[in-house]
Amino acid sequence: MTRNDVLIRLRYALNITDLKLVELFALGGLPLTVEQIRPLFFREEDPGFRECDGPSLGAFLEGLVTSRRGYKAGAPAAKPEWSTNPSNNDVLKALRIALELRDGDVAAILRLAGAEVSKSELGALFRKKGQDNFRPCGDQFLRNFMAGLTKKYRI
Repeated sequence: MTRNDVLIRLRYALNITDLKLVELFALGGLPLTVEQIRPLFFREEDPGFRECDGPSLGAFLEGLVTSRRGYKAGAPAAKPEWSTNPSNNDVLKALRIALELRDGDVAAILRLAGAEVSKSELGALFRKKGQDNFRPCGDQFLRNFMAGLTKKYRI
């Protein structure tokens, strides 16, 4: 799943406007204009298409978390793992934090998309890379999660 796909699906699922996108990228430390953001949502074959790089997706995710949860008072501004090159696991973690989801909520969202997952499988996805029982999040799993988000927030 490309980074552009992640942006497009999240924008649709969470009903994010152009102005809100500008705000999210700025909160994530990457101030962009609407004209700079729009090419990220074009199709690959369209003229002007721009591929989303890791830092851009990371800034979007960081901005989403900050806009939904706010700044942590008194804490140093530590950059999370997903700020430079987010993996599918990092996208899932960021969404879980931003939307304040628990394991049961994530499982319910996946059920909306027709996917069943156990609590231990979910725990493995949220572990730190390199730990025992860590499991990389596949493209289809992330696609199902975003489809469930769309059903939850758009319908």
